[in-house]
Amino acid sequence: MSPTARLLRLGGISTALLVSASLVLAGCSSSSAGSTTDSGVDAATATALTDFGSLADLEAAAKAEGKLNVIALPRDWANYGEILDLFASRYPEITIDEQSPDVSSAEEIQAAKTNEGLDTAPDVFDLGLAVALQNTAEFAPYKVETWDEIPDALKESTGLFVGDYGGYMSIGYDSSKFAAPKTLDDLLDPEYKAAVAINGDPTQAGAAFAAVGLATVQSDGTLDDFQPGIDFFSKLSKAGNMLKVDVTTATIASGETPVVFDWDYLNTTHAADNPAWKVEVLPGTGYAGYYNQAINKNAPHPAAARLWQEFLYSDDVQNLWLKGGARPARMQAMTDAGTIDATAAAALPEAPTETVVPTEAQSTAAGTLLGQNWAAAVQ
Repeated sequence: MSPTARLLRLGGISTALLVSASLVLAGCSSSSAGSTTDSGVDAATATALTDFGSLADLEAAAKAEGKLNVIALPRDWANYGEILDLFASRYPEITIDEQSPDVSSAEEIQAAKTNEGLDTAPDVFDLGLAVALQNTAEFAPYKVETWDEIPDALKESTGLFVGDYGGYMSIGYDSSKFAAPKTLDDLLDPEYKAAVAINGDPTQAGAAFAAVGLATVQSDGTLDDFQPGIDFFSKLSKAGNMLKVDVTTATIASGETPVVFDWDYLNTTHAADNPAWKVEVLPGTGYAGYYNQAINKNAPHPAAARLWQEFLYSDDVQNLWLKGGARPARMQAMTDAGTIDATAAAALPEAPTETVVPTEAQSTAAGTLLGQNWAAAVQ
């Protein structure tokens, strides 16, 4: 996998993206992993739909397993609720176990390791890029049927992990309490005392990692060194403006976290609970990112895991990401084919003029730096 500089179309606006092909759960022992289907296919080693024969064959194998374990999929995150409900209605023979919806990307991996060999282990992951890059040994390679329509810059070349939906780092705020922040330094003003939060810990969560990335490039830094972003949040903390609270829909609705760094598609959804909630993508350099899908190499339900991947990259679900305000990986191909939801596409927030995404090397270096410096900077 080599990082490449590519011109992607995010929401119909060309932006230069530097992207890399960029909990203990109780349960019984698993008997599904590595088992063969009725047609003699070892679902755990299948790397493409053709290994099963057809989608109908894969569906039959997944129905025979009868279960799919997902983890870290909040129903109010990028329209996951509607996506999960569609899968359940389409495949009523497959029970979805929605585990630990609010854990971080790093905790997803830990859950898989802790529960390896159990029927309750996660079958699939939804991960920020930094965590995906650090854990490729935990994934099974798989290329969905629509593989060729996913930009090369969004997928690991063998299918170990694949970008699926994304957007831009933004600042959401309660406009009944605060004016719109127009620069990063506005958030250092005393009016934002004990008001500003990020979505998670940047050493573990993709959205929080990206918040530091945005602060870096908005502070005249580059993605080769996240220290300017760490320094900004250190200043925010010392000013008494930074909240050490895990952001949820409930904390925003209650006013506990009135100013939040998060992806634009997540921040936008909070207006449903607070009509005064507004979203600002800061002028200047923007920070874009995609979340990645991966299959647990030890998935207890390997056929269901692969069916889930095929489902997520179908036209129907790519349009559901779009309905949720996120930009799906196949957006350009679907636009060209006329299968995109044009109304949802037109409703997307305006993209920054200049946008960056870290390469594999930059993500790795940033993760190391955050591990060394973050806790002390914001204590």
